[in-house]
Amino acid sequence: MMNWVDAVNFAFAMCGLITAVQGLILSRSVPYLEHRTRLFTLAVYSLIIVYIASDLLSQVSLIFFGPGYRDLSSAAVFLESLFCSLLMPLLTVYLLHRAGESWLKRPEAWVVFTLWAVYFVMLVSTLFTSEFYTVTEENVYRRGPWYPVLLAPTILLMVINLAILILNRGKYSPRERKAFFAYLLIPLGCMMVQAMAYGLLMIVIGTSVGAMVMFNFILRDQMERYLGQQEENIRQRNSIMMLQMRPHFVYNTMTSIYYLCKQDPDKAQRVILDFTSYLRRNFTAIAKEENVPFSEEMEHTRAYLAVEEVRFEGALYVETDTPHTAFRLPPLTLQPIVENAVKHGMDPEMEPLHIRIRTRKTERGNEITVEDTGPGFQGDENDDPHVALDNIRERLKIMCGGTLEISPREGGGTTVTIVVP
Repeated sequence: MMNWVDAVNFAFAMCGLITAVQGLILSRSVPYLEHRTRLFTLAVYSLIIVYIASDLLSQVSLIFFGPGYRDLSSAAVFLESLFCSLLMPLLTVYLLHRAGESWLKRPEAWVVFTLWAVYFVMLVSTLFTSEFYTVTEENVYRRGPWYPVLLAPTILLMVINLAILILNRGKYSPRERKAFFAYLLIPLGCMMVQAMAYGLLMIVIGTSVGAMVMFNFILRDQMERYLGQQEENIRQRNSIMMLQMRPHFVYNTMTSIYYLCKQDPDKAQRVILDFTSYLRRNFTAIAKEENVPFSEEMEHTRAYLAVEEVRFEGALYVETDTPHTAFRLPPLTLQPIVENAVKHGMDPEMEPLHIRIRTRKTERGNEITVEDTGPGFQGDENDDPHVALDNIRERLKIMCGGTLEISPREGGGTTVTIVVP
């Protein structure tokens, strides 16, 4: 017959089992867990599930089955104690791993394994003696006079793990420290209560709750690391993309300056000043990781165009209509688009190239358009203009959620439209 203590124990076990199953599912499904951490949490929750399943089997056998099921009850109690004890050596290995240590070389790890071996020997002896505990012929569980001695190795395992945690606390993140302290202290407190109070199986719920609290802190810690790594990857991708867009016209400009030094020294000096201004702004933009004011990007573009207008005197005309400037965008966005228009729009056999830069506020956001009267290019070409524009499109998406669209210009040429939310 089930009394209120049995009912509470059964409820504890069911709650613990549900918690452990949830932890196991999360351990398998969360994508950003490190490999070793995933293996550790999978092992922890698998052990807890088998441990609590053994506990539930022992409860059912002891409460509802008769004397003929004594062996089943004894086996269930034995497995329950065995699987529960394995959690501490597992934690020792993981603690040393997170501290950057090899458990094979650490004496405290071997002390833990020795203590667990002592516990295992005492646990096996319960099958042949009643000094620690026994299941009577009537299928009733009884603690023996040495029952606290059986718990001593497990408590010492927890204490050693606490010592490892405290001594290496500087090697763990704050959330990891909270996780491991919770995983150790909650079951330790429950075990001490259970050692003194017969009846309620506090250690069952304590182990499950401790494991879930630990997993919650580890999950948050690793999610933060994962997001930080993703942000770093994005920054590196942005840097690579910006370096890919460093203009080829640098070499052409240096060649033009070389010839201007003889033909028109004054013009050569102006080009050098404009070119220096362009380079300074370009290198400053490459070093930046955050969005910049449109006015700053526009000044960079003007410095570039000043050089090009000298190189292509009489063949390049630029018009700007930018009344709306109160927004920010990724560095090296507008200038490479204009450079792209110049580089692929200039054709000695055609009329002079006209470029128009406009800004306006629309329902979609802050809109920039760059129009040119060049020959244009097809949307499926796999060439330099597309590489540059694809890089800009990717950076807009990553850094501000912006978009870039390419379309033919009415009357010939190309229109590039940028929308920054």
